[in-house]
Amino acid sequence: MHLAYPAVLAVLLFCTGLYGVLARRNAILVLMSVELMLNAVNLNLVAFDVWLRDSLHAGQALTLFTIAVAAAEIGIGLAIVLAVYRNRGTSDIDRIRDTAEGPDPDLADADDPAEPEDPAAPAQKAEAAA
Repeated sequence: MHLAYPAVLAVLLFCTGLYGVLARRNAILVLMSVELMLNAVNLNLVAFDVWLRDSLHAGQALTLFTIAVAAAEIGIGLAIVLAVYRNRGTSDIDRIRDTAEGPDPDLADADDPAEPEDPAAPAQKAEAAA
């Protein structure tokens, strides 16, 4: 078997996963895309191990290690996503990031309803206008 076939398939899988990580907004879909990328790496490891005819089968051993790490990553990742979903009510990455950062105090506007307005402010504005 030629090395090009699994290599091209691995490139397609990796590019699909990379697109999913960059374009998706749902945290679970991002985790699934990371899994696609890890599977592309595993395919390359096994293909090169078979192609090089390694007597230690280091590529396959590293693939098993990668699968174990991926299983732990998806377990912890799903637990974090579920906890965030329960607290915030969404798993949209942009909304989670926006609420975590909060408003920028340097860019705060005087008419911002989030900031409490000084009760004497309308009188000061009227006095300044006169």
